[in-house]
Parts: sequence; C-alpha cells; structure tokens
Amino acid sequence: MMDRLDLLAFRSVYIIREAYETFGNRLAVLSSFGKDSMTLLYLIRKALCGKISIPVIFIDTGCHFHELITFRNKILTEWDINLLVAKNLYAINSGIDHQSRSACCNARKTLALKELIDLHEISALMLGIRRDEHGIRAKERVFSFRENDMHWSYLDQRPELWDLYFARNEEHIRIHPLLHWTEVEEWEFIKREQIPHVGMYYAIDRKRYRSIGCQPCTEPVSSEAITIDEIIEEIKIRKGTEREGRLQTKEELASMEKLRALGYC
Repeated sequence: MMDRLDLLAFRSVYIIREAYETFGNRLAVLSSFGKDSMTLLYLIRKALCGKISIPVIFIDTGCHFHELITFRNKILTEWDINLLVAKNLYAINSGIDHQSRSACCNARKTLALKELIDLHEISALMLGIRRDEHGIRAKERVFSFRENDMHWSYLDQRPELWDLYFARNEEHIRIHPLLHWTEVEEWEFIKREQIPHVGMYYAIDRKRYRSIGCQPCTEPVSSEAITIDEIIEEIKIRKGTEREGRLQTKEELASMEKLRALGYC
C-alpha cells in the first residue's frame, strides 16, 4: 500500500509524464540544483525510465555560491545531465546594483532565460516550486499558461479540476510537478530516497541556509540543525517562512508579483 510520500511522488510523476507526452523535445526543466530542483530531477528520472532525457537549464547569474556550483558539477556527471546554461553577459559585465533586486533579478535571470528559451524553441518549462513557499507562488497552477513573451497573469489561468490539465504545445507553459508538496514533506522524501543535496542546508556555527539563491541576496538563518531529522523538526516549529533568508522575499509582495508577471521563476 502506498503511503503519503508515495502518493505525492505518484502525482508528480503523473504530471511529468503528461508534460513529456504533450511537449516532447520542446520540454525542458529549470534547475538551481537546490533541494527543490534535486527532488524534481530525481522524480523526472523515476518518470522517464531512470534517465533525465530532457535538457536541464541552469541560469548563471555570476553570483552563485561556490559550494553550489561544485555540487552541480558533481551531479551533472553522476546523473548524465544535458545542461543548457542561460547567461546574460551584458547584465553580469555591467555590474547591475544588487541593491536594486527587482532590476537585478529581471536582467540576470528573466532576460537570460527568455533568450535561451527563444534560441532552443522551448515551449514548456518544468520548475520545482511549491505553493507553500510564497504567497504569489500559491496562486500558480500546475500547468501555468504564459504569453509568448513569458508574461504571467494569475487572474487569467485555466481551472484544474479533478487533476485534469489543459495545455497546447503551441503555447509557452510553466509546469510545476511539486506544487502540492510542503517543505517538510520534501525533506522527508529526500531522507527516505537518499536524494543528494548540497551541504549548505546544514548548520555551521549555528547558521544554515534554508533556501539558496544568489550569494548577495541570500542570508543564512539561525539554526542548530545538523541532520535531516533536526531540519524537519525545526521547520515544524519555526515561525519564519522558508524564504526568510532570501532578500527578494523581504520586499513588498507586490514587487515579487511584478517580477513573476515578467517571467521570473
């Protein structure tokens, strides 16, 4: 009999297979190689007969933690991943001020992603976001329609009743196979399935990263959790949100909504 985690994984695998059947070689997955992305990549392997047979996109902002890049390179080899790197060289070389986080994210992430999607004619993009991460992400659909320029309107989305998803391969669609998971459930699954993840999630000197983004915009949170079990117990009693260390999230909700409307991930 399937348990709670099995049911969560089964639903995600179903969504991944639906996406693969609909979009085929016009489908890709966006990955930061953080815990959410690694859970998604693991489930893609389960869904597609043990192989990640679609391109994996990594957005190189020029501001990533060295530990994350080292971990990414290790996974690329071990999991035989076809990596596509999105990079806005103009934004990186011009040194956009990190204090203007909306402008920085839009230039280094969104515009870089748009260019790569256009270049490779990608119609659908899978991401490892969850509803419980942020108020704006809670408004997403599993199959989230975007305009051709990747603009998103949360008021103009199709209903998804009884797990029926509506997508056409001539549209740009964001697909969220982990949308129904919670942070605790994800960590429980990572532990059970022994999914590899970067060590930055564990406390060192009573600080750990709960969510990992660009180095200038990500701060560690106070923590003494040095095992997955301790992380899970900490999450259950902690009052702060998962993205409490991400400085973009400390901006007004409207700013995050504006970024996502422009195509931010």
